[in-house]
Amino acid sequence: MNFSAFSFIVPDYESGIRFFRDTLGFELLCDIDQGRKRWVEVRAPGGETRIVIARADGPDQDAMIGKQGAGRVWLFLETDDFKRDHARLVSEGITFEETPRHEPYGTVAVFRDPFGNRWDLIQRA
Repeated sequence: MNFSAFSFIVPDYESGIRFFRDTLGFELLCDIDQGRKRWVEVRAPGGETRIVIARADGPDQDAMIGKQGAGRVWLFLETDDFKRDHARLVSEGITFEETPRHEPYGTVAVFRDPFGNRWDLIQRA
């Protein structure tokens, strides 16, 4: 078995695409109009796992935007050059919750995406 994809709830497709493609530099793999909804997939360059951008549909799903990780860091964006990518994300308007810190496993800092989800930007030691 292989973990191939997961869904990421957003308020609308355009804001999700902008964040992943324009801010993070992910590849837009497909954007298929299905009438009432769209099938939108993105992936980190060179990555295998796809993210299905899912527009919230109704009050229950609206309430979950930014809360899929229950307030914890649940997304881990790995880089081979922490300083470069940290500076690029800051220039794109991303706000980090902390200054970069050095841990036994690598350099890391927590940021929030525009929807409220918490991420680690991490460069492994």
